Amino acid sequence: MEDYHISKGKHFYTIGLSYKKADAEIRGHFSLDDESKKRLLQQAKEEGIDGILITSTCNRTEIYGFAEHPFQLIKLLCEHTHGTVEEFEKVAYVHKNKKAISHMFRVGTGLDSQILGDFEIISQLRHAFARSKEFDVANPFLERLVNAVIQASKKIKNETEISSGATSVSFASVQYILNNVENVSEKNILLFGTGKIGRNTCENLVKHTQNDHITLINRTKDKAEKIAGKFSLTVKDYADLQAEIRKADILIVATGAQNPTISKELIYCKKDLLVLDLSIPKNVSEDVADLENVQLLHLDQLSRITDETLERRKQFIPQAEAIISEVEGDFNKWLETRKFAPTIKALKKKLRTMKDAELDFQRKKIADFNDEQAEIVSNRIIQKIMKHFANHLKGDSNTTDESLELIQKVFQLEELQK
Repeated sequence: MEDYHISKGKHFYTIGLSYKKADAEIRGHFSLDDESKKRLLQQAKEEGIDGILITSTCNRTEIYGFAEHPFQLIKLLCEHTHGTVEEFEKVAYVHKNKKAISHMFRVGTGLDSQILGDFEIISQLRHAFARSKEFDVANPFLERLVNAVIQASKKIKNETEISSGATSVSFASVQYILNNVENVSEKNILLFGTGKIGRNTCENLVKHTQNDHITLINRTKDKAEKIAGKFSLTVKDYADLQAEIRKADILIVATGAQNPTISKELIYCKKDLLVLDLSIPKNVSEDVADLENVQLLHLDQLSRITDETLERRKQFIPQAEAIISEVEGDFNKWLETRKFAPTIKALKKKLRTMKDAELDFQRKKIADFNDEQAEIVSNRIIQKIMKHFANHLKGDSNTTDESLELIQKVFQLEELQK
């Protein structure tokens, strides 16, 4: 990426891990909460990185950024998570330059999501860029790239049906309940955690189960009350968690904590209890599954549930890929123009210097010299010359380097570009 004059870093990388090779436990080791992201960005800035973006979801953790070597980004990730370099190397992927760009397009448009067509990731990318901007580590390249991915995502959403039908992790959990729990409308459901996944799950529960025995608990009670108010649901204090678990037939955990919030000790029930853990890292201790009456399912198991909606979505993949190809192609064309931007800038400066010298000369020779008209005419000529050069450089990428060298030699631009 050195030739494109877009960053102090030599190359643009994506480093990360996802559900494809890393299980929930390993993904949990590399999960980043908001505070960890901020600390990572601050350190990146101190280390001189001028373009970096972080995403950490239940399905993947990724860093997009400029560096001399990918290890610089891997080291940052490991220093701000519980994961080790050795663990990372076993399950990770590293993409460089154009491949890193292509990867962001596939992730941001839902083609690389665990549930095909899940568009939640695009808002996460948008927020990630805003956070990078806040820490002054979002250069114009990153801004242009994220905006291009957002454009592709919108186009796919509007022009294809790849996101049609209600399918997401939250819906998959409700679908599992509907398919496996008899008389679900009569069961006591406890939802612990009302973040984004918790909210979506709550909406799906109300919409699809016709159940009015749903109780919400959140560490911050007012957040739960806001959601409960929309659907006339019951809210209990965090201190009541153990008592409410005893009453529940179904416990859904979506707390987003870094350590388990539901332990074996919290559960004492003489009736069957279905526990769904929708969190990364896991928020339910694995030994909960050892309890005689408890069935525990984690997000990964729920995400593997396929239905007709997902099968139907697959037929729109070629259409989505064509849209990505078009938008990514436009982005890469813009990127190519960055190659010759310094030369074009230097050429414009040189032509203006030549113009000013010539106008000064003519001003001394010609009586009643019309400065205003001369400026207008000469500036228009410079504009036309610049347009021809720019079009030539854009038109034939195979000879761009030779053309740049020739322009620099003919107009003696080397000094101006330094």
